[in-house]
Amino acid sequence: MALKPASSPASPQTLPALQVWSMAFIFLAIGLAIGWLFPGSTAPSASTQAAAAPSPPASAIGNAHSITMQDMKQMADQQAAPLLAKLKSDPNNPALLAQLGAIYHITHQFQQAAAYYGKAVDADPDNVVLRTRLASSLFRAGDVDGALAQLNLALKQRPSDANALFDLGMIRLQGKGDGQGAVAAWQQLLKANPQLSPDRKATVANLIAGVMATLDSRHPTHGERNHDGY
Repeated sequence: MALKPASSPASPQTLPALQVWSMAFIFLAIGLAIGWLFPGSTAPSASTQAAAAPSPPASAIGNAHSITMQDMKQMADQQAAPLLAKLKSDPNNPALLAQLGAIYHITHQFQQAAAYYGKAVDADPDNVVLRTRLASSLFRAGDVDGALAQLNLALKQRPSDANALFDLGMIRLQGKGDGQGAVAAWQQLLKANPQLSPDRKATVANLIAGVMATLDSRHPTHGERNHDGY
């Protein structure tokens, strides 16, 4: 569940082929802003996005050595082509724009993903699911402040949204190093969503406990300081 902003290497980054595609579908199933806590009802579902996701080429499956990010982009562009053709006659269709965003996000083309999700949000500004997914792509593209701004807007529209609160905590923690802010977001998530399934509650509670333990280890109690002679 660890999340890292995307890097921008000077030369094409090479990743193990099977790992790339495993990561793609993990991100789709449980990743940031892809319906990890609750599937979205106002944007394409995970199953719809999976159907739209590029399939790994036979060469990548048969050759477990490597596949470059440029290969990933080419596959994404190929998969996006029919959607782009449809978009010419319906340029403000948020569903088409969201599908394009999903294709580019899954293939780690996060700037392009953010561009399409941004257009989808412009076309459907009240759609919290799309805005949360935009935040995910912005974060992975390295725009931490932009991602947080989108999540704050989403939470103004729907203060109890579980996905937005979950992502807010993750990005505060990993993008800003703000453990206290992350804990506050996740505590609000649990408080505002009593219907959350037990396994989801446990996962969030474990995240809170882990961050709080780290914070406590950095700030020893007064008694501990005296014991150490400080």
